[in-house]
Amino acid sequence: MEDKHRRDIALFRYSLIREAADPELSKRERGRLVRRLAAREHVRPDGRRVRIGRSTLDRWIRAYRAGGYDALVPDPRSGVPLTAPEILDAAVHLKREEPKRTAAHVAEVLATQDMVVSARTLQRHFARLGLNEQRSSRRAFGRFEATGRNELWTGDAMHARFSVGGRKPVLFAFIDDHSRLVPGWRWALTEDTLRLEIALRAGLASRGVPDRIYVDNGSPFASAQLNRACAKLGIRLVHSRPGEPAGRGKIERFFRTVRDGFEVEAARTAIADLAELNRLFGAWVEQIYHQRVHSETGQTPLERFGADGPPELPSLVELHEAFLWTETRLVTKTATVSLFGNHYEVDPHLVGRRV
Repeated sequence: MEDKHRRDIALFRYSLIREAADPELSKRERGRLVRRLAAREHVRPDGRRVRIGRSTLDRWIRAYRAGGYDALVPDPRSGVPLTAPEILDAAVHLKREEPKRTAAHVAEVLATQDMVVSARTLQRHFARLGLNEQRSSRRAFGRFEATGRNELWTGDAMHARFSVGGRKPVLFAFIDDHSRLVPGWRWALTEDTLRLEIALRAGLASRGVPDRIYVDNGSPFASAQLNRACAKLGIRLVHSRPGEPAGRGKIERFFRTVRDGFEVEAARTAIADLAELNRLFGAWVEQIYHQRVHSETGQTPLERFGADGPPELPSLVELHEAFLWTETRLVTKTATVSLFGNHYEVDPHLVGRRV
């Protein structure tokens, strides 16, 4: 006999798969419906917003076809004891399948299959089985936190451990020090100022203008173009001392989260191109990272960033002017100048002159 909780779960599952379970649908039509369901969030009976994987939806469809509504009612044991053997077995399978998966990430994957368990429980279980990876210790540089949003952004680049089109991409990202929200990011195949500025410009357009930006001394971050853009927008650009990463701990922690929660799955997926990579990463940032309570702030990055209401955004004209590039070039005999492999026409009377 089902209790109210199990009945609500069964009704939730049925509401999701009832259309896709129609036997009159072709395999292609059903696949399209399932992909659409897996691409968006759904509200569970307990009010939580979750995303349901395609494999789980397919399993529910098969169960419903075989046993009807009753087959969608969860087992009485599921979700009651957090250390139920079937949950721990599933967790161990996920961990052994991909050792780089963290306990927190495994718990998130299990939650999409209605198997609720805490990350701490999994951490202890993995430790007992010797499945936890050992991380090297890092030197601590003290703790600092900006007092408000858009007071300080920290930027850096991370080289991926997977390939797209035979090349390893680079992630440019900026993190708001106060909220831990990631306002701007961009995956690219080239580590240069142009791709860095695309990431920064996206953040400025959607989250506002910070007072300061803190970066290292790598060539993309030490360019005259980046200095000009910051100057135009009234941003103080600060570079760390060579060989001293103090102050970049939060962006490094974010990159570790990317490796543990996104990259570990991206490496197992055949990502076609940069457009798909950026689309998948954008979904992960906005629907998972920004929605998850941060261990240090006690709030989600999105909640903390938005606590004071919507930020003031720069105008399109201001952004356009800030990110214009200034370069000196010699005009050729054909009245053209070159810039980053592109050729541009100029007035013929400028031939032979530096402009």
